[in-house]
Amino acid sequence: MNRLIPGILAMAAIVVASNILVQFLYGQWLTWGAFTYPIAFLVTDVMNRVYGSALARRVVLAGFLTGVACSLIGTQIMGEFGPLVTWRIAIGSGIAFLTAQLLDIAVFNRLREGKWWRAPLASTLVGSTVDTALFFTIAFSQTLVFIEPSNDVSWAGEMLPLLGTGPVAPLWVSLAVADWSVKLGLALIALVPFRLIVKRLTAQVA
Repeated sequence: MNRLIPGILAMAAIVVASNILVQFLYGQWLTWGAFTYPIAFLVTDVMNRVYGSALARRVVLAGFLTGVACSLIGTQIMGEFGPLVTWRIAIGSGIAFLTAQLLDIAVFNRLREGKWWRAPLASTLVGSTVDTALFFTIAFSQTLVFIEPSNDVSWAGEMLPLLGTGPVAPLWVSLAVADWSVKLGLALIALVPFRLIVKRLTAQVA
């Protein structure tokens, strides 16, 4: 159980922080959540490599449940522009998180015996892609407005050139593409701490 606690706490903190930060823009196309959420894949991959997929899934599930509880609390706390966490963001985050993290574990396991960097890189890229698609669609697409009719996300549906230069698309699509691009970059950067943390934890376990 002691091995689970650090992973659970880290995962819960990442989910809660990302639920809040995704509502605030960094520049024109990114949200602050884009820089915090990818750390969840690092946590999952480290736990998977060091302790195995069964324990990694327990960390994901525990982190998911903790994150859901904190998100529900966030929906009741009013900020300057409304609840700190809207229902659509809470639902989108939960579904995207659980789906993407379990997929990450599955892909990691398929590549576990290959070169050390293949499993964490491939699993994170696949998981990040699925996570981005699910979250932004559920949280901001006008087609799913029935999830939370009182939550005005019309701003996210404004039709603009994709990332300012591409074909015309809803703003949330540009946000999703920018978010996905950051995740790809962080997936590469995360290989360094992944290697170092795994080496240290493996030595402790041994």
